[in-house]
Amino acid sequence: MTRRGRSFTKDNVVKAMFIVPAAIYIILFFGYPVVKNLLMSVQEYTTKTFFTGEAPFVGIENYLTVVNSNLFWPSIVNTALFTIGSIAGQFVIGLALAVFFKRRFPLSGFLRAMLLLPWLLPLIVASATWRSILDKDSGILNQFLTGIGLDAVPWLTSPSVALTAVIIVNIWIGIPFNVTILYGGLQDIPDELYEAGSLDGATGWKAFWHITVPNLRPVVSVVLVLGVVYTLKVLDIILGLTNGGPANATQTLAIRSYQESFVNFEFGVGAAFSNILIVISLVFAVIYLRANRRAVDE
Repeated sequence: MTRRGRSFTKDNVVKAMFIVPAAIYIILFFGYPVVKNLLMSVQEYTTKTFFTGEAPFVGIENYLTVVNSNLFWPSIVNTALFTIGSIAGQFVIGLALAVFFKRRFPLSGFLRAMLLLPWLLPLIVASATWRSILDKDSGILNQFLTGIGLDAVPWLTSPSVALTAVIIVNIWIGIPFNVTILYGGLQDIPDELYEAGSLDGATGWKAFWHITVPNLRPVVSVVLVLGVVYTLKVLDIILGLTNGGPANATQTLAIRSYQESFVNFEFGVGAAFSNILIVISLVFAVIYLRANRRAVDE
């Protein structure tokens, strides 16, 4: 073997030594659960399986059970409304705050640090806190409304209001993530672009639309894709606030997967729900990233 061949082989071995541990970690902690979930979705996997070790193959029967469920399409609609409402609110408010904090002023660093508090709180703690705030009888929000002469709102007990209340809480939790990422993106836009734009009359909103938005597009893509994927699988907040009620008004695909698996102990059906959720997330990510890449290329 020539020296060049030995060197090339040695380089490959060294590279593999760095890659293999990461690959093993990903396969064990990410790949295996996904494959196991896929297998469970085509099996009759129940509590009996833990004792007998038997999980008969049932093909697409679990998926048919999911699709034919009375709560499947309402869960799809609720998931879409919850995701769209949450992402729109988080992004708009997050971008506004990021632009606001781009202008440095006294205590700006302290206020930005305070914005991270909702993100640092465990979701169960945050949902419990908001549950007390939104309580119809003793919640501080309704006390404020009645104090100014308005009627108390059944935030968590009315089917027509509960989903809106859950969306509001999720927006509150997601704002810090949007502010942090978008603020970082704004910091990377050179000030020279704004100075050059001002010479051509691009100030205020014109500068925002023609300078900030185009240069912020890669960061926006990351924020939106991660935000959607995260929001689709939100479970803790809804469980803590409404547990999918009232009258199934806040049932989402994530809640249905949890309830089928850990309330009804139909693990195969629960796995089918979660796989549908994964496919929806992947489809959105692929479509959005391709559309965004096409827009950038043009």
